[in-house]
Amino acid sequence: MNDRPVKRSLTLRGHRTSVSLEDAFWRAFREIAQSQGRAINDLAAEIDEQRGTEAGLATAIRLFVLRHYQAQLPPGRF
Repeated sequence: MNDRPVKRSLTLRGHRTSVSLEDAFWRAFREIAQSQGRAINDLAAEIDEQRGTEAGLATAIRLFVLRHYQAQLPPGRF
């Protein structure tokens, strides 16, 4: 497993972009998209639209993954 961020390519609304994510976050992001029956580019585009200007896309994806898994924990566990 690679602990360093790796540059990944995405296409958001027809435009190519890249994000640097650690393997664990990239795998989790792909698993979430797959579990929702969505293309990873579509999910990334939605996150990009909602993130505002205060965080980069990679940070927004990491926070999305974190919140997704936090929501699955029993109350008070995180």
